[in-house]
Amino acid sequence: MIRQIIYDDNFDLLAALEEHLRALEDQKTHVDALIALVTKSILTLKGETTMNDKEKFETFKEDIIRRHEEQYGAEVREKYGDEGIDEAHRKIRNMSESDYERFKDLSDEIRKCLEKAVRAGISCDSEEARRIVTLHKDWLCMTWKEYTKAAHQAVASTYISDERFRLYYDRNVSGCAEFLEKAIRCYTGAAE
Repeated sequence: MIRQIIYDDNFDLLAALEEHLRALEDQKTHVDALIALVTKSILTLKGETTMNDKEKFETFKEDIIRRHEEQYGAEVREKYGDEGIDEAHRKIRNMSESDYERFKDLSDEIRKCLEKAVRAGISCDSEEARRIVTLHKDWLCMTWKEYTKAAHQAVASTYISDERFRLYYDRNVSGCAEFLEKAIRCYTGAAE
């Protein structure tokens, strides 16, 4: 922003500050809610109060976000930017229990279909591969602000270049990560 202020004659400082204030107010609202949730969790653990199912689910989602941020936060923020990661966290926070179950079920179905396809020797350009790519896209869209084929391809490339993802997909059947990456490239128009 400083560069824009100095070099851009058309830079609207007032609009930029107003936008920044709105973002800070949103963050404050979220932090206040998080403080209340953590306080309630502490009181529940001390036996001084109880949490209802909605509060427990909210705590569960915050824990997922916290663990993801601790494990991958700096890396993914550097690679994809704060906006995309913050949006993914916002979408997770806004998930209902049924949304979250759908998210988890999609992930499980993708892995099961991948394992079945690899065991059967199915081609990466088959209809079953297309179905897996569609499931994967649906799963990504549950947390992404905007889907693009290029972004889908970029994520797919990490499945074979990053050992953590390769191990996740290949943990039961070797070759699943590579199959998924090739199928995504095929059905997003990036096939060799």
